[in-house]
Amino acid sequence: MSDTQTPDTPKGPIGRFLAASPDSVGKTIFVAVAICLVASMIVSVAAVSLRPVQEANKLRDKQLNVLQVAGVYEPGMDVAAAFADFEPKVLELASGDFSDQFDAATFDDAAAVDDPELSIALENDPAAIGRQSKFRTIYLLKDESGALDKVILPIRGYGLWSTLYGFIAIEENGNDIFGLQFYQHGETPGLGAEVDNPKWKALWNGKKLFDESGELQISVAKAQGPAGPEHHIDALAGATLTSVGVDNLVNFWMGDQGYAPFLEKLKAGEL
Repeated sequence: MSDTQTPDTPKGPIGRFLAASPDSVGKTIFVAVAICLVASMIVSVAAVSLRPVQEANKLRDKQLNVLQVAGVYEPGMDVAAAFADFEPKVLELASGDFSDQFDAATFDDAAAVDDPELSIALENDPAAIGRQSKFRTIYLLKDESGALDKVILPIRGYGLWSTLYGFIAIEENGNDIFGLQFYQHGETPGLGAEVDNPKWKALWNGKKLFDESGELQISVAKAQGPAGPEHHIDALAGATLTSVGVDNLVNFWMGDQGYAPFLEKLKAGEL
């Protein structure tokens, strides 16, 4: 036995650790690490187990927003059943034609944006989205006779603090706006977040995208432009940069880099 060791002295690192004072540095660090590991395991298990519920809620929220922007939602209705009236189509933006390359029911628009084979990096990028998918899932709503009633087009772009994600509903003539709605953003409450205000959203109903010569004229601004009131939406009070962002993203998506080829064919009755 060594000179410094008595019969009661714990042997080995584990023994010395167990015999150490509860306030020792070693035990304090051990407890902290153990708590972190247990907490991270609980969070990971919860995240994995709740993922199906989160995905289902995300899908329902998307369907709800499509119903609302199309003006068919009623409180208490079965969202999934009502959404079944909308026909999803995968649209090739450059040609304005529907693509049969993908299944519209399973096409992942978000994943397509990150896929270099299915997207492009934008040089002219007024909506500040960085990359744009070559394909987008849009939704067709038909009336009881089977004739096209509205098309619901997804849109996104940067405001003041965040990317705004939403839908714009266009009448069957490819020019008249029925409604606009954002379902995700991080704009300032009471200012930029007023994009959610029903009174402001109602301003979009009946506005026209293009003038008689086919030029895109829709504008979100403080003052009405020379194109006239049918193309003007008042900017949000106290939220200039968010309003500019909405103006940029709507003009981007309704323009040649977005849905303009599709809208031209819609107006010409080619779809």
